[in-house]
Amino acid sequence: MQARRLGLGRNTLRRQVDRVEAILRLGAVVVALLMIPAAAVLGTAVRDASERAAAVERAELQQVRAQALEDAFAGTGVAPGQVSWPIRVGWQDAQGVEREGIADGLIGTKAGADVMIWLDRSGSIASPPRQPADSAAFGASAGLSMVMLSWLLLSGLFVLAQRSLDRRRADIWEREWAEVSRRWTRWEK
Repeated sequence: MQARRLGLGRNTLRRQVDRVEAILRLGAVVVALLMIPAAAVLGTAVRDASERAAAVERAELQQVRAQALEDAFAGTGVAPGQVSWPIRVGWQDAQGVEREGIADGLIGTKAGADVMIWLDRSGSIASPPRQPADSAAFGASAGLSMVMLSWLLLSGLFVLAQRSLDRRRADIWEREWAEVSRRWTRWEK
């Protein structure tokens, strides 16, 4: 009974083309389901690689407490979701020399407030390393993208195969109809 539901039963009205289509449909569903764990593996690998790169970057950078030398912009950001604004900051390097530079501070930061900055080996301000949550989001988006793109490709291939099978099915129907119509027209005379 399950074979009939899947299109693989022994129904004499079911043609070989119908069985091929049923097998293709079943294969497409199986491959689509197998893409889910494959995407999870890919997402995990991307997350781990991204986190390793961020850990290397964190090891090469040094976090330092600096002071804002000017007020940051106090309005809303230029872009939606913008929470930081470039401001002038000052800090002491390892030798005790006062240094200044431009770093991102939270919008509304007042002069004299503490701002955490990251310095590279040369003592210049660097962009902060990626956070673990960013690596996780990057891995999740990679895995989800893989699933969606593979399902899109799989459904496109199935539609192309189905069109070919539909043309073949129509040819078979046309040949059989021509044979039956000859017999029917002969009986009418």
